[in-house]
Amino acid sequence: MVIRIGVICGGRSAEREVSLRSGEAVYQALLSAGYTNIVKIDAKNDLVEQLKQNKIELAFLSLHGKYGEDGTIQGLLEMLDIPYTGSGVLASAMAISKIATKKIFQLENIPTPAFTVITRREVNKKGIEAAAARAIKEVGVPAVVKANTQGSTIGITFVHSADKMSEAITSALNYDQDVLIEEFITGMEVTASVLGNDEPLALPLIEITSTTGVYDYEAKYTPGMSNHIIPPRLPEEVQRKIEELAVKAFIALGCRGLGRVDFMITDSKVFALEINTLPGMTATSLFPDAARYAGIEFPQLADRLVKLALEK
Repeated sequence: MVIRIGVICGGRSAEREVSLRSGEAVYQALLSAGYTNIVKIDAKNDLVEQLKQNKIELAFLSLHGKYGEDGTIQGLLEMLDIPYTGSGVLASAMAISKIATKKIFQLENIPTPAFTVITRREVNKKGIEAAAARAIKEVGVPAVVKANTQGSTIGITFVHSADKMSEAITSALNYDQDVLIEEFITGMEVTASVLGNDEPLALPLIEITSTTGVYDYEAKYTPGMSNHIIPPRLPEEVQRKIEELAVKAFIALGCRGLGRVDFMITDSKVFALEINTLPGMTATSLFPDAARYAGIEFPQLADRLVKLALEK
């Protein structure tokens, strides 16, 4: 296929370095798949000029976090009539918001841990101690405190005692206006990658373990610090339930192309946590691993994502 592809990476979010690594991996995969008319573009302030100068006909999005998977660049590309990989404006904007995603999960009867929301407005009006007290009353401890629109575990704190809640909320507010306080679920962490447009399919599930016991930023992107177990050590019926819920979540948010839904499993109970519309594509990333186990090597995966982006 002769088409001018721009691999859009880098950008301005806190996940810039990961995005650059994803972009390089995708660039190499597209070359291996036979695409030769490709250029890597760093999504800086002159992005529009770069897209026009390079005469980009399709954008392969390898961005993560704000300004990448939150609907902003998707809206820009829509205005420029440039097709792109992954979900559209609305689905991207909803999925980047952990709070909006959780509310949709509730609406669609997709099981998810109990939660409440703390806003900067509430903290400014009532004080951090009052906000923390409400969070403890409604969710309790242990709890997970998350900045609403960050990824790669940026802005996340695990709170195991009530006296640490204020500090955790303050830390999350450094990254976002809104903070999600979520019930801490112990158990197995499993991720389900989803591929497709109108008839999305769940790829093989992956159980995640890390050497530190927490799948944080360092564990995600440092080779040897996490293990991907395929298939997960779960009964077949639980695995099928996870796959069904992953596809249901993908469709509920209106996602396209690709996505990854994260779950916690405890006592065979399945809890959906969040959905990532532009999952990482680095050497240690989960989505390429799931595809590989399904018999789809990285170059084939990149080719398939290009073709899905071109579907009407």
